[in-house]
Order: sequence, then C-alpha cells, then structure tokens
Amino acid sequence: MASIVTVVKKPFSLCISITKWIPVVFILAVVGWSYYAYVVELCMVTVESYAEKLVYLVFYHISLLLFLWSYYQTVMTPIGKVPKQFKLSSADLERFESTEDNRLQIQILDRHAADGCLPTYNRTMSGTLRYCERCRQIKPDRCHHCSVCGECVLKMDHHCPWVNNCIGFTNYKFFVLFLGYAFTYCVYVTLSTLKYFIVFWKDGLQGVARFHILFLFFVASMFGVSLISLLSYHCYLVLRNQSTLETFRPPIFESGPDKRGFHMGRYNNFCEVFGDSKLKWFLPVFSSLGDGVSFPQRHVDLDSDGLLGRQRWQERLLSDDASDSDDSHAALVSGLAGDGGVRVGNGVPVGSPQRSVPDVRLVME
Repeated sequence: MASIVTVVKKPFSLCISITKWIPVVFILAVVGWSYYAYVVELCMVTVESYAEKLVYLVFYHISLLLFLWSYYQTVMTPIGKVPKQFKLSSADLERFESTEDNRLQIQILDRHAADGCLPTYNRTMSGTLRYCERCRQIKPDRCHHCSVCGECVLKMDHHCPWVNNCIGFTNYKFFVLFLGYAFTYCVYVTLSTLKYFIVFWKDGLQGVARFHILFLFFVASMFGVSLISLLSYHCYLVLRNQSTLETFRPPIFESGPDKRGFHMGRYNNFCEVFGDSKLKWFLPVFSSLGDGVSFPQRHVDLDSDGLLGRQRWQERLLSDDASDSDDSHAALVSGLAGDGGVRVGNGVPVGSPQRSVPDVRLVME
C-alpha cells in the first residue's frame, strides 16, 4: 500500500513543482515580447532619428539588465536555512516527543538554547521558546515555517508565487531591487512610447508596429501602476525594519509584543538590508548585514542578558570556525604526508571564507 502511495505521490509532486513555475514563465514571456516590441517595432521600424534610436536603446538595455539581474537573483537565491545548532540532539528529541508534559518540554528547549548559547529572544504567546514541530528545531528570531517550501526560513517576509521562492534574509534585498527596477523599466517604456502612442491615436502609424506600440504602452502602464503600492510598502518596511509577517503579528519578546522591536533608526535599518557599502546598495549582489539568526534590538531586557547572549553566539560561531580550521589543517598535513598533494578534508579549498558575524549594536531608550 505504501509503495502505491509513493508511486502516485511522485508524479503529483512533479506536476505541482512544474505548476509553480508558470508565473515565472509568464513574466519572462511578457518581458520577451516587450523586448521585441520595443527594440524591433519601435526603435528599428518606427523611430526615424538615429540619435533618438541610440538613446532609447542604451537606456532601455540598462534598465532591462538591472531588472532581469535582480529578478534572477530573487528567483534563484536559496532560502536561508536554520543552522544545525538549533536542532535538538537525538536524545533530547526523543525525550521531547515522548513526553506530554509541557513543563518538561519547555525545560528541554531552554537547556538546549542555554547550552548552545542560542540568541533566541522571540517568544510564543505563552512566553516560551518558539519550536517548529515539522522541522523539529528551535526557531531563531524572525524565522518562520513556510508551508509551500516545507522549511523554516530565516527572517521570512512572505512566499511570492511570482518568483516561486520564499522572500527572506538571503534574497530580500534582491526582491526590493526587483520591484524598484521593474517599476523603473515600466515607467521608462511608458514615457518613451507615449509620443508614438499619441501619433497612433491620430492615425499616423501604419502596419503591425502600431498594434505592438499600443499594447506595449498599455501593458507597461498597467504593470507600473500595480508596482507603485507594492514598492512603496516594502520601502516602508525596510525603513522600519519589519517584515510583512511582523506587521500582521508583532514579534513577542519577554517584555511583550513590540512591532518596532528591531527598529534601530532608519539609516541603520536600511543598512541592515542593503549593507554598509554604498557601491553595492543598488546592485543585485548580496550585501545585507548579519547572519540571519541574531539581530540587534531596540529594547533589551536586562534580565535576559540579550547583548551578552549575542556575544556568546558569535564566540560560539568563531570557535566552530576555529575547530573547522584545525580539522582542515590536520587533513592538509595528512594529505601532504600521503602523496604530496594539497587536499583539505573532502575537497574544500584552503582559505575558504568564514561565515559573517553581525555587527552588534545596542540602543537603550
């Protein structure tokens, strides 16, 4: 019976996976048609001035490149996964699932968080640590389980069907840039085709080109208007250091719910998403600050020892990196002694970069 269910389930899952890519294919198809309509029908066929053609094509391809680059990064960037330190050990997991005593379960979670120096300051409504029963792990701050992806996502904002991906810590900057450059692309196409759209209404254009220009103007205008509210909303969230989920359900601390619990000032909030390098702010390259697990807080409960907890978490990460480095060095020596080749472990290159550790900032009000 189980084998029959498995055989039926695999094609069904494959069909669902293919269906999820339909919105992405639709967007790429619209962009592909708009490229033909703008470059061929407008610039090559309709526009007569060579200087005007050159200006149109240069700025069009710049906006298109940034738009597609940010969209690609949003779609293809893997979601931020929870570090292994947040998973219970086999013994603790067995004890946790075998008992129905809530107090014992809370003790198991609290002890695991304390032993691992986990920087967990968000709580449930009852004041306990947040635990994901599906992933069987403690949830880091601002982390939520996505039912579509089937995983817990670091600093989850929402699941977007138009990119077939979860928007979270690893790709939120790309998503905001995608909205911004998509809006810029639509506005540019609308304004540059406006003159020829007016000529069309005066019956000055002939042939197939006029229909492409007509639909191009309407499609660009429609998408541009629809993007205004979405782009404005996410710019607002960036400046307030909030996710979409946190606007509907404020994060809960030991002191209670606080929508602005991670608000560190507009500039710091902006830098947390876009990074501290101004050259990378508007480029679709990853430059967000932090590790997606530990976040500076506006208020820190002195009893929770929040700042010290984040420092211990950083020290733990650094010690893990140091132990990994020692293991790699031992493997390197072993490889050199064996056959003279330079090898580290299972092929990890020497000098691989360490994981980023967030800058710890504290604002007391």
